[in-house]
Amino acid sequence: MINRELIRIKAVQLTYAYFQNGNHNIDNAEKELMFSLTKSYHLYKTLLLLIVAVTKMARKHYDIASAKAEREGSTGPIGRFAFNKFAVQLEENKQLAEYAETQKNVWEDKAEFVKTLYVQMEQSEPYKEFIASTDDDYETHRELWRKLYKLFIQNNDDLCDTLEEDSIYWNDDKEVVDTFVLKTIKRFDPANGADQELLPEYTDEEDREFAQGLFHAAIVNADQYQQYMTEASRNWDFSRLAYMDVVIMQLAIAEMLTFPNIPVNVTINEYVELAKLYSTPRSGGYINGMLDAIARHLIASGTLLKTMPEKKPSKRSGSKGAKQSKEQTNQDKKQ
Repeated sequence: MINRELIRIKAVQLTYAYFQNGNHNIDNAEKELMFSLTKSYHLYKTLLLLIVAVTKMARKHYDIASAKAEREGSTGPIGRFAFNKFAVQLEENKQLAEYAETQKNVWEDKAEFVKTLYVQMEQSEPYKEFIASTDDDYETHRELWRKLYKLFIQNNDDLCDTLEEDSIYWNDDKEVVDTFVLKTIKRFDPANGADQELLPEYTDEEDREFAQGLFHAAIVNADQYQQYMTEASRNWDFSRLAYMDVVIMQLAIAEMLTFPNIPVNVTINEYVELAKLYSTPRSGGYINGMLDAIARHLIASGTLLKTMPEKKPSKRSGSKGAKQSKEQTNQDKKQ
């Protein structure tokens, strides 16, 4: 489940913290990185357990309504949601139950939040359509939860505030982890029953090694990487860069030099997106130009054994003479 995107996010956060907190113990920092990634996997299971918690809340309301209907001799409530086939299978899942045992009161001590979430879902159109439908197959039950998750859990500010109480990093992780929860919902097969496999913490050992290698290289070689930045900054005052920009570029350079199978353009694009998320509004464009210049310099010097596409001539130039050369120089300065 822990993919390269999530690893890069964590590496940026922990590298920044490493150089800011003054306690430069790389062994402890690497342990913290791996622990934070494990916590991301815990978030994945915690969000799955939220589905179970809402279902249990629905079942409690169903039991109360059924008892009242029996006393009054009226028609009882419809229990399709309280006993949703997908949610019941998830509730019985052995891996999730084992995790819940080690994490007491995951949602039990947040009963008011769970109740509010349930009430909101109960009033939604997908819920009403599900209750009114005569389709009772597993696919219909599972599809309901996919819709409810996207509507009420994927973008929920109150949930983000609640999660922040358990981990300061979870809000940054959630957007990525949400995609894996939705993938898990889609993968569930009723034939597997309680033995349905959840997504593994790491798809393979290579991703774990990527996390460790990226983080270690960015810290150990920080001075060398910053020298590359200084050389590429041209007329810019490197000392005035936002420090988060420096950290992001350190990690990008570390990835370029440490992992030969990742294309340069992929690396640059990934860290430009992180800059848009974590740094200043102008950082994305600036970092894009800086990393492009650094990569080309490292390739030309033989330090980086990768290739990049040739730069396209400026479209504004009307001839191939001095005018084009001048415009290219101006473009380089803006980078």
